[in-house]
Amino acid sequence: MGPIATLRTRRTGTRVGSPKKQGAEVMLDEVAVLKDSSEVLSFREVEIERLNGDTALADRLEKQLRKAGAFDHDGRPKIFRALDLPTPPPLKPPRRSDSIAEHLRYILIRQLDILLSRDPGVRLGGESEDVHQMRVAARRMRAVLRAARPLLKREWEEPLRTRLGWLGRQLSAARDLDVQIAHFKGQYDSVKPQDRPALDRFIDYLQGERAKVQRQLVRQLRRRRYVGLINRLTPAVREPMIVSDDITLPDLAGKAFRKLQQAVKPLDVSASNAQWHGVRIRAKRARYAAELSERYSGHAATQYLDQMKRVQELLGDIQDAVMAERHLRRFASKREERPSALIAGQMIERARERQRDAKQAFGPVWKKVKKCGKLVWG
Repeated sequence: MGPIATLRTRRTGTRVGSPKKQGAEVMLDEVAVLKDSSEVLSFREVEIERLNGDTALADRLEKQLRKAGAFDHDGRPKIFRALDLPTPPPLKPPRRSDSIAEHLRYILIRQLDILLSRDPGVRLGGESEDVHQMRVAARRMRAVLRAARPLLKREWEEPLRTRLGWLGRQLSAARDLDVQIAHFKGQYDSVKPQDRPALDRFIDYLQGERAKVQRQLVRQLRRRRYVGLINRLTPAVREPMIVSDDITLPDLAGKAFRKLQQAVKPLDVSASNAQWHGVRIRAKRARYAAELSERYSGHAATQYLDQMKRVQELLGDIQDAVMAERHLRRFASKREERPSALIAGQMIERARERQRDAKQAFGPVWKKVKKCGKLVWG
């Protein structure tokens, strides 16, 4: 097989926020599609990436870009646009009165479509968002199947969950490094000029690790195991094997919410990182179960989901800071020069401060989530 398209991308960008804490990065990609060295198509894409969970800043930037003429992306990866492949017609959402199978089918097909559309970009390794969206799709499908287990035929759902868990793990290392690279690039302007070369070396180290992970990831996507998963998922999500209708989707969402409540109860700022990570896993399961139930449970469930996003951001910040410290320690252990040790120490302290801030902010946010959850599911 030969190349199917040649893309040339010129990326420029700027960071927006205070010198001490960069809040967002605005990136502009100017893409040219080449055929026999001649440009046959060009387009531009702009992306806002929050570097420190600053949702309000990202919202303001989006409004400014829209006023300047930006409009929503059509959802296609660059390679799809280059090949002029059409966007699939939108899947019709189920009505509240539709069967459980229809609601489950809708959310699973949506996630499978995302997974497949991001596959080419992940293989090419051009955009971190492709890895992120593919990983989220795999994890969301797995979480939905887990939440719906009491309704499903075990022989149908268990192999799918197992294989989706495997795929999520293959994507996790790449996603983690993408997050760390973006974060530490965002720290550059807040570091003293004399310390920036050491920070550059650390970012180079992360990018080298990311290149290794990319090669491993592509090898995994070429395996029969991955092809077998896709071949199995494609027909399976269209005909979910429901074996019981004694339990409703709101029942499942309520159960996941109550498990999250129990996990949060013993939590405080002194809790171990493992405990916080456990709550993060429960929060994801509760959110995805609520998404499955949203069309049954109405506006209150939508409000709950909006609040849950903020909870997940804080829990994600804690986990990202834990991983940042881990990468920094590995980097410092491989370097003997003093500047590398100094910058690693500075960045570790910032990572710990980030953890503390997120843990302290969690309580008030959780109170709002708990209030919404009780309103919907009691």
